[in-house]
Amino acid sequence: MEKLHPADPAEYRERLRTKLREEVAEYMEADETTAREELADILEVAFALAADHGVDPAQLEKIRASKTQERGGFAELIIWTGNR
Repeated sequence: MEKLHPADPAEYRERLRTKLREEVAEYMEADETTAREELADILEVAFALAADHGVDPAQLEKIRASKTQERGGFAELIIWTGNR
C-alpha cells in the first residue's frame, strides 16, 4: 500500500530530480503520438523545480529568453559542436 508523507526540502528536490530523469527517459522512448504529452510532463517537473528554487514560470521564461538572446537557440536548426 502506498503511503504519503510530507517531504523535507532536500528529499523533495531529490525526488523531483529523479522524476525529471524518468520523464526525460520516457520522452526519449516516445513516438510522435506521445512526445507532446511527455514534453508536458517534463515541463511540469521543471516548473516544480523552478518553484523550489524560488523562480515562477514567468521568471523562468525570462531567464530562458535572455539566454536564447545571448547564446542563440534551436529555432534555426543550427547545431554547434564546439564543446566536444
